[in-house]
Amino acid sequence: MASCGMTFTTSSILMLMIIAAFISSTSSSSSDSAAFVKKTISSHSIVIFSKSYCPYCKRAKTVFKELNQLPHVVELDERDDGWNIQDALSAVVGRRTVPQVFINGKHIGGSDDTLEAYESGELAKLLGLSAKSEDDL
Repeated sequence: MASCGMTFTTSSILMLMIIAAFISSTSSSSSDSAAFVKKTISSHSIVIFSKSYCPYCKRAKTVFKELNQLPHVVELDERDDGWNIQDALSAVVGRRTVPQVFINGKHIGGSDDTLEAYESGELAKLLGLSAKSEDDL
C-alpha cells in the first residue's frame, strides 16, 4: 500500500471527528435558526428582534407602547442561540443590526425606519389602528 506521507495519530483522528461534528451541528443550528426566524415572523402580528441593552431597540419598543400594542420581542442577548438567530435574520433582511421590526410578516426595518413609520402614520395604518387626532398629540 502506497503512503502519501501523512500519519494520523489517534488524537488527530479524534480532533477531525470533533471538527466534523461541530460543522454538522453548526449547519444544523443555522437552519434551525432560519426556521425559528421565519416561524416567529409568521406567527405574530408584531415582532421585534432586539437586544435588551440596545438604546435603538428600546426606542423601537417605545413606539409600540405609545400605540398600546404589545409586540413579540426576541431578546437575542438573552438567548444561547442569539448569534445564530442574528445570522439567520441577516440572511432574511440583509442586515445584521438590531432592532429589526416586522408587522404582519412585512419587514419594517430598524429603529429609524420604525420611528419614521410611526410619525408618518404608516405604522398605525399597517396595524389597522385609527390615526391619532391632533388633540392627542
